[in-house]
Amino acid sequence: MKPLHIASQRGFTMIEMLVTTVIMMAITGAMFALLDPAQGMYRTQPEVSDMQQRLRVATTAMSEDLVMAGAGTYLGNAGGTLLNFFAPIQPVRLGTTDSDPDAGIFYRKDAAGLNTALTLMYVPQTASQCTIAEPMPQTSSEVKVNAQPGCPANDDLCGFEDGMRVVIFDDTGAWDPFTVTEVQTAALHLQHNADDFSKRYTPGAQITQIAMHTYYLLTDPATETHQLRHYDGYNRDEALAENVVGLSFEYWGDPRPPMLLKPVIAGVADQYTNYGPKPPVLGVDYDDADEYAAGENCVFEVGMTGTHASSLPDLAPNSQALQLLTEAMLVDGPWCPNQASPTRFDADLLRVRKVGVRLRVQVASAMLRGPAGVLFTRGGTSTGGVRYVPDQEVRFDVTPRNMNFGR
Repeated sequence: MKPLHIASQRGFTMIEMLVTTVIMMAITGAMFALLDPAQGMYRTQPEVSDMQQRLRVATTAMSEDLVMAGAGTYLGNAGGTLLNFFAPIQPVRLGTTDSDPDAGIFYRKDAAGLNTALTLMYVPQTASQCTIAEPMPQTSSEVKVNAQPGCPANDDLCGFEDGMRVVIFDDTGAWDPFTVTEVQTAALHLQHNADDFSKRYTPGAQITQIAMHTYYLLTDPATETHQLRHYDGYNRDEALAENVVGLSFEYWGDPRPPMLLKPVIAGVADQYTNYGPKPPVLGVDYDDADEYAAGENCVFEVGMTGTHASSLPDLAPNSQALQLLTEAMLVDGPWCPNQASPTRFDADLLRVRKVGVRLRVQVASAMLRGPAGVLFTRGGTSTGGVRYVPDQEVRFDVTPRNMNFGR
């Protein structure tokens, strides 16, 4: 009987094992190469969504307020846009704290010369509007006002409340925001906390509830703070969006200087302009201490013919196109209501009809930012590829409807 053949027990050689290992590593590497972009996308997509959300929040807030800028009173005989009295858009931070004009700043800018702060004002939908009844000393804590027609029973002051933010202004270009601390309806008195107003207001000056919004860029490299902030002009200053690395505003204005809408009649104060404060009566000087002669103000002078003419230049003769208002134009005067007023503003701000906004945000994680340059305002640690999340930037224009009635 022949013996049975025994099966071979020979195993893999070392070379065969190495070849197999190399093949397996190649296959595994290919699989990870296919999976890595998906992992990168999974990691970066939430960051991209967060950037877009911050852009949406910021652009919505600014555009909604800008479109309302200049809305004025609408009760009584003195209704109309704020543009007929003072500049409702100014390129600075305004308010009770850290107000730029207090530091001699009338155009806040960054190292590149771009404007990085804007304050806008408008009268909200409110019945809290009235006029003052008696001359008010410049230093006072109480305002005597007239009852507003059409107010509800037992409320002759139409809803003025303690803590309400209001503004007083007149047709000279003067204006002062303040806070109502007490309402004495029966006596028709409004108590306030302002130490001093910018001037002595006379009967007929208007008081109304005001909405004031300042948008500005806060950058502090020491604390890694890069914020778009919103300030209400009083006591609320908060971050609106984080990781904002670029914010700037452009101002486009009416090239035509203001003009009178009615013929001038000597001795008659009933003048109206298409924008800006109306001029004083010919031959009358309302403020002997300011730099303007009798019958003149910050936007009107008395010409050689003895009649009123605008003192502002025509920015583009024979053209109706809006013109870019440069920093130099917005800080060189003439100043309204006068150069000594603490609430003064450059008269060219009365021309503003459109505001351009540029907003740039960065990804929060430095691991998703590459070297500083075109794609990144602030550099990060990413080496490139799918882990790059460049800065996102939007630009938009807003034409405030209450400042464009004549266009």
